[in-house]
Amino acid sequence: MFTAKRGRLAVMGAVAIGAMVVLAGCSSSDPLKSGSTAKASGDTIAIGSQQYYSNEIIAEAYAQALENAGFKVDRQFNIGQRSVYLPELQKGTIDVIPDYSGSLLQYYDAKTTAKSESDIESALPDALPSGLRILKAAAATDQDTYTVTKEFSDKNNVTSLADLKDYKGSLVVGANAEFQTRPYGITGLKSVYGTTATLKTISDSGGANTVAALKNGQVQLADIYSASPAIKANDFVSLKDPENMILPQQVIPVVDKKVDAKAAKVIESVNAKLTQSELIDLNTKSVDDKSSAAVIAKAFLKDAGIVK
Repeated sequence: MFTAKRGRLAVMGAVAIGAMVVLAGCSSSDPLKSGSTAKASGDTIAIGSQQYYSNEIIAEAYAQALENAGFKVDRQFNIGQRSVYLPELQKGTIDVIPDYSGSLLQYYDAKTTAKSESDIESALPDALPSGLRILKAAAATDQDTYTVTKEFSDKNNVTSLADLKDYKGSLVVGANAEFQTRPYGITGLKSVYGTTATLKTISDSGGANTVAALKNGQVQLADIYSASPAIKANDFVSLKDPENMILPQQVIPVVDKKVDAKAAKVIESVNAKLTQSELIDLNTKSVDDKSSAAVIAKAFLKDAGIVK
């Protein structure tokens, strides 16, 4: 969610799937050639990541852990949002991607009644397309938030999404384009909380451009993920969600049939060490220290005792 790889996202090339175009991202090259139907070789596991620096760090940790266990890995990072990378996963162009449980479920089942993390994980196997499955989720969650400046919160007495109905001015939300129609996005804000807002598309997944737009008043609210160090660093206020419109979004790997039991065990060993505080620390190293995903992941795996 940050430019500078959570201080990072640079604009990347388009990935064509039908007429779809990849949202602005964070890498200097297109990891999946337009129109490609090539699958990774039989002895190689292809790992993808979203166009979001935190997601790339997690994917890199999976990759290094698998390599340490003797697997060959093909990194296909920064390949777009769900409308781009999930079809690639179904095709076998990639075999693994870290996703976020609640948002993943709502992508396939927008009308789901699941609310708790256990309900979400129970519902996902039936919601996923044939050939895909989930592995054990991490404790870490990185979910969408409606975040405001402290000044806006104090001035308007807004600490909850429910408070927005009393706000008399216009509301603009800075977020990725998909936020317009997501169940927890602009349409959800209206149907659940009775609040009308418009979207300002900022395609950096809550990154530096989104943070800047919130700070300078271009938007009143911003979709900034909960594990982002920018929230604390800027004294932002993430609004409470009393109706649980935004589902829990724990880090959860989605894999295809190429990921056997041995590979799955390796990936799950990484997730077992990925706590909320650990994820925020990893993200902070990306944003504040400008460290690469590879360097951050290596240090994390060594500290966790997964690699030497």
